[in-house]
Amino acid sequence: MMCSRFLKVSGPNERHRFTEFIDGQFNRLRNGYDRLLRWALNSLPVVIVFAAIILGSNYFLFVNSRSELAPQEDQGFMLAMITAAPDATIQQTQLYSLQLAKILSDIPEIEHLFQVEGFFGLNSGFAGLVLKPWDKRTRTTRTLQPDVQNRIGQIAGANAVVFQPAPLPGTGHGLPVQFVIGTTDSFTKLDEVSQAFLEKAHASGLFMYVDADLKIDKPQTMLEVDRDKLAQMGLTMQDVGAAMASMLGGGYVNYFSMSGRSYKVIPQVKQSERLTADQLMNYHIKTASGESIAVSTFATLKTTAVPLSLNHFQQLNSSTISGILTPGITLGQGLDELKTIAGKVLPEGYSIDYGGESRQYLQESSALLVTFAFALIIIFLALAALFESFRDPIIVLISVPMSICGALIFISLGIGGASLNIYTEVGLVTLIGLISKHGILIVQFANDLQREGKSKREAIEQASATRLRPILMTTAAMVLGVLPLVFASGAGAAGRYNMGLVITTGIAIGTMFTLFVVPAMYLLMAHNLHSKKIGYSEPQMMPDNPAS
Repeated sequence: MMCSRFLKVSGPNERHRFTEFIDGQFNRLRNGYDRLLRWALNSLPVVIVFAAIILGSNYFLFVNSRSELAPQEDQGFMLAMITAAPDATIQQTQLYSLQLAKILSDIPEIEHLFQVEGFFGLNSGFAGLVLKPWDKRTRTTRTLQPDVQNRIGQIAGANAVVFQPAPLPGTGHGLPVQFVIGTTDSFTKLDEVSQAFLEKAHASGLFMYVDADLKIDKPQTMLEVDRDKLAQMGLTMQDVGAAMASMLGGGYVNYFSMSGRSYKVIPQVKQSERLTADQLMNYHIKTASGESIAVSTFATLKTTAVPLSLNHFQQLNSSTISGILTPGITLGQGLDELKTIAGKVLPEGYSIDYGGESRQYLQESSALLVTFAFALIIIFLALAALFESFRDPIIVLISVPMSICGALIFISLGIGGASLNIYTEVGLVTLIGLISKHGILIVQFANDLQREGKSKREAIEQASATRLRPILMTTAAMVLGVLPLVFASGAGAAGRYNMGLVITTGIAIGTMFTLFVVPAMYLLMAHNLHSKKIGYSEPQMMPDNPAS
């Protein structure tokens, strides 16, 4: 339809300079490629060794590439969490939260923020940092996060950390790094191991923040009653428990009406008289005779340190090491470092596991190789049915490692922050189909030329030279079509960049390798259809009269 609108019918003597120029350039390129291809086929062992090197380099490029679940996107939103001392009250925590709000209010990229205290406990709170739109700020969340962390890290008496929400939905809650240490030992021994582990993690320099959820540091005060003295005073443990519950519990016992409204009656001592545990000793309890006795006459206080919570993972006593990575460090690098530390620090009988985003990262990473293998098998079977041969699909698919190598070069170098993630993995699987088309064009045409009577060498040389133009045109169309992903900006730019970079570099570099490696593999492995006449016969005309 577009040709009918834009192309004009040429007259017998009419010339089109632009068309002639394009055809001339392609013919010149074809002639140059034809000479290079003949040299390559004359040096067949060199090409085969080169292909083997490319195939082997894929492994080293893969293992040396940074990996993560997904690149961190600038979502225009960050979270900050602050934790005070274990015995801090909500009022003390609020003092630190006010300092946090004052520090964040001086950052120009923050449009507004909200804070909640006491959500995770009386000694903790969190804040939401809503940033200005992308076109109204110069710094992204990636560059803004270290600055905010340095500022809030100066709050004395509290532990503050800022982090970005997970780039993908459904990756769990909490911080991105969640490394679980499990054991059947006691929590006391596990806490000692966790603290030694944390020291090594801090010293690695890969984490802006790292902490363990197992902390045996929360003070707990017990009221120890001398039962003998209590009995001499005519009191029982039930009397003491009921009196202490009334003074400290905060439960209501009745209602009263005032001005048409109903209010609860809550017997409780003043807040100023229940700020510390020592004030309990000044409380008085009435005996059956009506005498008031101080608690200190029959009881003492004993304070011990206990954990805030005792967590289990996979039915084992566990301590989860949670952390935030330093900008530029991927999730894979952080987990590899923690795994190395575990091999040095953890005693025998201790196990490691993962949670949240870290767990999903490991699951997705292992699924890549399975997905890649299934993609190759399906394409191989489809090509085997197309060519009616098991050799030709191998020749076609030899171009796949070439394209994968082209993409992994840029990933291993970390160009633009590229890494192995769910987006680049989709791009790598896509490359299998895109680059296989080039091999199909060459192999199918070479087989046809052999059936027409040409030798294998003549057929592959002519097929490669003839198919050069459509191969380059489709490659250029694909590269130019994907370039907008490489230069994307704004929301979701990180994911689009990673996918665009893999497809662009993979198909461009893979095409250059394919133009020489596929013909060499064809000359080495393909059937000699010229001599065997495989799959070809002259059509026979049936006579009109069977008896003739």
